[in-house]
Amino acid sequence: MLSRTASDLYWLSRLVERAENTARMLDVAWNLSMMPFVANPRDEMMAPLMISGTHELYMSRYDDVQVREVLHFFTLDQDNPGSIFNCLRLARENGHAVRGKITAEMWESINSTWLELKEIHRGGLDQYGASAFFDWVKKRSHLFRGATYGTIMRNDAFRFLRIGTFIERADNTARILDVKYQIGTLYGSLYGVPSGGDAMDFYRWHALLHSVGAYESYRELYSEAISADRVAELLVLGAEVPRSLRSCMQMLCELLPAIEGRAGQTAKRLAAVQFARLQYGDLEHVLDTGLHDYLTDFLRRINELADTIREEYLEVV
Repeated sequence: MLSRTASDLYWLSRLVERAENTARMLDVAWNLSMMPFVANPRDEMMAPLMISGTHELYMSRYDDVQVREVLHFFTLDQDNPGSIFNCLRLARENGHAVRGKITAEMWESINSTWLELKEIHRGGLDQYGASAFFDWVKKRSHLFRGATYGTIMRNDAFRFLRIGTFIERADNTARILDVKYQIGTLYGSLYGVPSGGDAMDFYRWHALLHSVGAYESYRELYSEAISADRVAELLVLGAEVPRSLRSCMQMLCELLPAIEGRAGQTAKRLAAVQFARLQYGDLEHVLDTGLHDYLTDFLRRINELADTIREEYLEVV
């Protein structure tokens, strides 16, 4: 497969996944900001800016962190490269570039998503409704993923699409967990203060689980009340949780060696090493290391892996 084609497929899936992750993140922050016991909604709306690393970009254009402005910035703002609008626009462009490599159902899904988004953009978020928009983005992402999984051949095109999904997903899960250390008020304290010590702490951990679609998994696996340590264990080491770090790395370890040819040896090694750390790790090791330090190291490793995939597979030689 040509490097350019592989790159378009990889970024097509990464951008769709990024749009969904952004919608999940905003949905949680927006709902938390409206809780009656939240003293300052600004604190909750800081979370998406810190998770995405766009705080400086936002502050260069807006005077203060306000709910309405943050929602627009992440949803329909054409001048924010990471907005949902731009993610889905670029995803559609990548899909058009590889039209011959994806199925008709996949193309119809991504193209109709873009056409609907343009209509939503004309009316604005206030007219459509923030909650309805977040649900729409998640459903469109699920539709594209379902069309991909259900119709495309299991060849290298499929593998690069899935690799993009899991690289983006792993990065997002790690960032959401780590944001506790970037915004001290976000998810309560992991150490020193008993988890669940107040209502806000409980709702923030509850919201975190919902943001990565893992609330039902938590309830099935743990009989105890929601606690910081168990949430960390689930989302870092959970083997059966689709958005956990371990689950994402396991999928990458299956997909990379299946790509035809001998290229990508370094990428395969990096993925295998990181998966082994998660597969044979335990919560005690994570907490002894410190969750922040552990996640910082994971983010460094997943970004190194993404850079290596780009160099070994996606750049034109």
